[in-house]
Amino acid sequence: MPLSEHEQRMLEQMERALYAEDPKFASALEGSGLRTYTRRRVYQAVAGFLAGIALLMAGMVAQQVWLSVVGFLVMLGCAVLAVTGWRKAPKPGEQPAAGATAPGRQARQRRSMMDRIEERWQRRRDEQGH
Repeated sequence: MPLSEHEQRMLEQMERALYAEDPKFASALEGSGLRTYTRRRVYQAVAGFLAGIALLMAGMVAQQVWLSVVGFLVMLGCAVLAVTGWRKAPKPGEQPAAGATAPGRQARQRRSMMDRIEERWQRRRDEQGH
């Protein structure tokens, strides 16, 4: 569900306030996220898949069946990781689903941090007389 104009303006004001108050923290938040993590994981899986092909070929050249089997298993495992990581990655501009956040303590901490930010924002608005 898209945000209303009022909500978008409020969000933009909050972002500007965050950048003004703590630009280092804001830039650190900007670079992190589920999308970055899953993209990195997919790239690692592709590299592992290529290593598995190399093992498979080396086993065939050296006539070592066990090395070829290990290479095939590495390829299979990396293919599964790449496909599952690709499916879990949110699309650009898409918010991750509520179930996609870390379960348990991290989700509670994130929620409480957002509550604190919201409280601080409301307090500033009240102090400024808006």
